[in-house]
Amino acid sequence: MATRQLQTSISGRWTRVRRNLIDTLEARLEVERERIALWLPVALGAGIALWLALPTAMHWIGALLALAAGLLAGLLLGWQTRSGRAIAIGCAVIAAGNAADLGPRAVGGRAGAGASGDHQFSAQIERVDAQPARGQVRLIVRPHARADLPPQLRLTATDDQAAMLLPGERIGLRARLMPPPTASLPGGYDFARRAWFDGLGAVGTVIGSIARTSGADKAQPPLRPRLTRHIHSRVEGSAGGVAAALVTGDRGAISEADDEAMRSSGLAHLLSISGLHVTAVVGFTMLLAMRLLALSRRLALRGWVLPLAAAAAALAGGGYTLLAGAEVPTLRSFIASLLVLVAFLLGREALTLRLVAAGALLVMLWRPEALAGPSFQLSFAAVTAIVALHESRWMKAYVARREEPWAFRLGRGIGALILTGLVVEAALAPIALFHFHKAGLYGALANVIAIPLTTFVVMPAEALALLFDSVGLGAPFWWIAEQALKALIALAHWVAGAPGAVATLPVFPPWGFALAIFGGLWILLWKTRWRRAGVVPLAIGMVTLLAQPRPDLLITGDGRHIAAARPDGGYALLRDRAGDYIRDTMAEAAGVDTPLLALADLNHVECNRDFCRWRQGEGADRHVVLASRGLDRIDGADMAAACAAADIVISDRWLPRECAGRWLTIDRDSLAETGGLALYLDDPPLAVATLRAGDAHPWRQPQQLSGNDEAVPTGALAR
Repeated sequence: MATRQLQTSISGRWTRVRRNLIDTLEARLEVERERIALWLPVALGAGIALWLALPTAMHWIGALLALAAGLLAGLLLGWQTRSGRAIAIGCAVIAAGNAADLGPRAVGGRAGAGASGDHQFSAQIERVDAQPARGQVRLIVRPHARADLPPQLRLTATDDQAAMLLPGERIGLRARLMPPPTASLPGGYDFARRAWFDGLGAVGTVIGSIARTSGADKAQPPLRPRLTRHIHSRVEGSAGGVAAALVTGDRGAISEADDEAMRSSGLAHLLSISGLHVTAVVGFTMLLAMRLLALSRRLALRGWVLPLAAAAAALAGGGYTLLAGAEVPTLRSFIASLLVLVAFLLGREALTLRLVAAGALLVMLWRPEALAGPSFQLSFAAVTAIVALHESRWMKAYVARREEPWAFRLGRGIGALILTGLVVEAALAPIALFHFHKAGLYGALANVIAIPLTTFVVMPAEALALLFDSVGLGAPFWWIAEQALKALIALAHWVAGAPGAVATLPVFPPWGFALAIFGGLWILLWKTRWRRAGVVPLAIGMVTLLAQPRPDLLITGDGRHIAAARPDGGYALLRDRAGDYIRDTMAEAAGVDTPLLALADLNHVECNRDFCRWRQGEGADRHVVLASRGLDRIDGADMAAACAAADIVISDRWLPRECAGRWLTIDRDSLAETGGLALYLDDPPLAVATLRAGDAHPWRQPQQLSGNDEAVPTGALAR
């Protein structure tokens, strides 16, 4: 008797589902085949980000094994299929980015062990960075014949101490050194990581005078500092600082107030020599060279005008890059300009997403650590957004040439510029909020005026002024440049002072930031309708950002400075004499743009010479906080009762064992393990630390502990 199957096989059903998914993915990738290569730098960046985000070698190895499994899965799908190749190559590139930073690397690893204390030594100056607005000079030096010191140091001296010092000079000095500091609060700027990649083993301050070799004061300074001083002598104040920043990249003469106004107004990118400046130099040089070379009939008929003009533009861009100090943003922009010139010579479209991807890939292969910096992220996000916008079909139709009155053409151009600015601001907002905890909201409108003013007035006027200074006729051009720069600074202050000009938010969770970046890239890099799927991770990331609660308490890594949230939305500091740097750091981490008050001046806070005590939080989640602020030694028996009555005890010194809070005790030992802290006193309460336990990255200095383990939470939080 014949039988038949009464139920569909489960394995057969899943096989058909899997085949349908693979077929759908293959169809999508076939349509997007020209865009698949754009994800190579994304994969490499993901691997580098994995190495930076995962704390220990075991995590790195585990990630490599998972990626190896993904590579094998791609091969099982079939090398002949686009999905199989994409998965296999993507996993391999991510693994390469992760493995590239395993162990000591040539780029880093030069810093050596951090030094601390007062040291007297001789050294050779590698670099001199004058900061006239602050009255100080930063020196990069190499100690001579001192095995106990790192091979390279960064020192800060006053203008009088470092007067007329030159790179290459041998000096003798005494300095107070310390290891490069880590971020003082969660989500803050980690200078220790940057210092390790730059080869800096310690930072410090010069004590006393600096001894120089005889005859050193007669040496001729290098071109860059001489040109900077010349510009400062022609244009005074912050306007002169901006003028020097546009030519040599030296921003030291810009006052802090003007610098902050430029950041808040979205114009800070004008102060960093990058794509705009290099493009202007290369573009003007190429245009001028083509006009002059076209006067030669022989060169024009033989087709040499474009290649020679491109060569002249490349030389001008290279010279400008060297003059500006060859910093990473400038070098990155110069590489991109060279790729554009090559595309011109080959008759290809000059500015495409493939060019942007190639530039990003070269930079990450050359300096992988640049990925973690805001400069790399902001510049490539802006360029990617601009190119993706102008590659879209509707934008091409909008900006296409047509027969129309000049007023309509001008209006269309202004509209395109504003639209481009809005798209760029939207692309940069998550990055600015993640790194700086603030973002200018009117930057698109400000740049409509600032970019043409800088490109077509300030930079040409400066170039002509420097040229005519050789014959003593540069004064009129300096006057034009100075007036334009004063107008630029006034515009920055006006925009920054407008209501709602700056959005401030607290610390952005890294996973939310990663989701927002992935969603944005999915929208920008793909071309067909499935790019809309990127809205989902982008929305989740932005909602995470907007829903992020404010920390109730912020505690710096040394325990000296505490910021407590006030009921009205502001914050108050434990030590009201804290400097501007601490105040700015606290305000950024808290996501506020209002002045920080003194904690002792609040009505609900009780303070004496040694301690302050108050209730932090709202409603049922109010917790008693006891924070030390004095310098006198107090016996443990005298502190025991006060500590036992507090939920949280905070001190910048070592606390005796008798002093233990009901939930958390924070002192010098615990802060050595955790770094700065952000406390969220909800139900349940949460403590977010700057440092991660067991972090094996080479820039993490081993912590010195005294053995006091009183800082471990001791139980449920008392109500």
